[in-house]
Amino acid sequence: MVNVRNATEEDLPAMLEIYNEIIINTMAVWHEQPHTLEMREEWFSQKKEQGFPVLVAELNGLVVGFSTIATFRPWSGFRFTVENSVYVRPENRGQGVAKLLLPALIDAAKLLNIHAIVAGIEATNEVSISLHEKFGFIEVAHFKEVGFKFGRWMDLKFLELIL
Repeated sequence: MVNVRNATEEDLPAMLEIYNEIIINTMAVWHEQPHTLEMREEWFSQKKEQGFPVLVAELNGLVVGFSTIATFRPWSGFRFTVENSVYVRPENRGQGVAKLLLPALIDAAKLLNIHAIVAGIEATNEVSISLHEKFGFIEVAHFKEVGFKFGRWMDLKFLELIL
């Protein structure tokens, strides 16, 4: 059974492995170079300082996915809006892991008095779009050719959930 819990520093190597696989093999993250453990440690430290949750999904002692929220825009007027991220190990995709991580993240955002969650999703990622729609997100924007990776232009969709 998959257990969703708060991440710890001990989870960072597994989260880094998941994130780097996504960077290298998918268009879900628009970084082009893998991250280092030091980068993940700094990222985790910033999440803790900002008071944002980092959740992991664990199966048989292995971290198979993680999720978090981040500042949507750096200006104070956006302080009640966040952007979410959900990542799953490739061999565990399609097994319902993200369906456990996303609602737990939504619940954590509510506890922080967040008003809106935005999901920025590469426009052809129908799996992620469908996942977010199942939890009440609606498409509010479609930006054409705003990203470039793997030698091609990518569109970005914004989906939003008002809490």
